[in-house]
Amino acid sequence: MPRTARDVVFVDGARTPFGKAGKGLYAETRADDLVVRVIRELLRRNPQLPPERVDEVAIAATTQIGDQGLTIGRSAALLAGLPRSVPGYAIDRMCAGALTAATTAGAGISFGAYDVVIAGGVEHMGRHPMGEGVDPNPRFLSEKLVDPSALVMGNTAENLHDRFPSITKERADAYAVRSQDKVAKAYAEGKIQQDLVETLVRSVEQGFGLASADEPPRAGTSMEDLAKLKTPFRAHGNVTPGNAAGLNDGATGAILAAEDVAAEMGLDARMRLVDFSFAGVEPEVMGVGPVPATEKLLARQGMSMDDIGLIEINEAFAVQVLAFLEHFGIADDDARVNPWGGAIALGHPLASSGVRLMMQLSRLFAEHPEVRYGLTTMCVGMGMGGTVLWENTNWEGNAK
Repeated sequence: MPRTARDVVFVDGARTPFGKAGKGLYAETRADDLVVRVIRELLRRNPQLPPERVDEVAIAATTQIGDQGLTIGRSAALLAGLPRSVPGYAIDRMCAGALTAATTAGAGISFGAYDVVIAGGVEHMGRHPMGEGVDPNPRFLSEKLVDPSALVMGNTAENLHDRFPSITKERADAYAVRSQDKVAKAYAEGKIQQDLVETLVRSVEQGFGLASADEPPRAGTSMEDLAKLKTPFRAHGNVTPGNAAGLNDGATGAILAAEDVAAEMGLDARMRLVDFSFAGVEPEVMGVGPVPATEKLLARQGMSMDDIGLIEINEAFAVQVLAFLEHFGIADDDARVNPWGGAIALGHPLASSGVRLMMQLSRLFAEHPEVRYGLTTMCVGMGMGGTVLWENTNWEGNAK
């Protein structure tokens, strides 16, 4: 029987405040409980959605052991109180985990297998440091399939500085300062808080508390402050804790639906999924991954970067963002790029970050009806990039 692809829309998103790994907000809070909080909040905010109408729960985690294991999409769905008839699964594409959860589940909607899904991600880097329990095949190095530096993300960022000598440490620091400033401004204007869900935290020594704001931002960061930081990945290098995202804990989630089903239920349709693309690059310069992923997507759509009015790019490292901007001839301070700041300030809990980009883009679309298309894009460990193209459902051209 022939099938007709359906339009897929982003309905709503929510996330926990992001914490610092180690002794931060969620030091004594389980990763699966962070996801549960997000799922419950999405259902609370969207009472028009009967829980039994959720067809799938796709949750990403990079380190799928402990409280991030046990097929976390299914276990979190049960813990959140969704009917037992609602299935779920776990997904892993390292940093692009939540992004892949959204594109994979969204593709299922387009195909007709689902009507409504919840997609998101979680990473508790305090409980599960990057690489915990990993056993890389020795052939990677013995057969020189990858450079040894490919297995350490900070080293890949230093390699990217080598590949793009025009991207100096000073330029990376300047980008980082702007990210901090933009996040501080967005917080002052109440932009970021719209998607945050207050989250209960516990401490054996201090008792219970409430996380209501992101922990990582460092408002007032200056170039002078960043110039003093050490370069841990290479002596006299370029990458520092100030021009890179930190180690963080947090969870994100989003409701995606077929556009006609969302209309039937009275759910919002903040933006429309147009296309997505993933690409592979040399693992030792994984940060350049968004470039070919975006090129492939734009070519398939017959578009150029001039057609893109907003860009939400994950700031794993400043150099990775700047390499993307330089390739496409975009100024370092272009107003289209991360208007409310990014992961250098907010944090990057690996597999959860892709949906945070989507939340911010959807909010920005609502404020900019003159913009029709936007991108969410990010680099991915082991040498990949992922890009999603979205259409603004509030685009003023729709009224013409």
